[in-house]
Amino acid sequence: MYTFTDAEIQEIQKHVAKYPDRNSAIMPALWIAQEKFGWLSAEAMKLVADTLDVAYARVYGVATFYTMYFKKEVPKHLFEVCTCFTCGECGGKETMKFLREYLETDEKGFSKDGLFWVREAECLGACDTAPVAQITNSRYVHNLNESKVRLTIDKLRSGVELEYEQIPLTNQNAI
Repeated sequence: MYTFTDAEIQEIQKHVAKYPDRNSAIMPALWIAQEKFGWLSAEAMKLVADTLDVAYARVYGVATFYTMYFKKEVPKHLFEVCTCFTCGECGGKETMKFLREYLETDEKGFSKDGLFWVREAECLGACDTAPVAQITNSRYVHNLNESKVRLTIDKLRSGVELEYEQIPLTNQNAI
């Protein structure tokens, strides 16, 4: 049975209160549902629609438009490697190849042990620390190399929460 807790409903209502139109709260409500259920089944999307009192078609449309919402069961960890121009030129494609080999992924990018899903990402907006990866829609890992990939995978496998990397600003990357 798909339900939200009172705390989750309160969190969703905080988002509803921020906007003049309830439809604007669909994205944060989908995040809450995905965090709770791990992915967005039709039942989870219906729960979001019912909770927000909006059309299911709108919720479905938002969920299926954005790649960060999972519409099928996926492994616990998503490892998205940027392979756009800068990251690609700085080793993103090689990082992707190494990651797939290291995790022994199938053609869809799922690891042999079932814990990881690997896919290419469009620009992650961190060209100054290329190559970069985003882990399960939340943490970035910068300046990737084989050693850092292994370390990150080992931490995730052992259940260690990844810390946010502190990237010092220099004259080259100052805003």
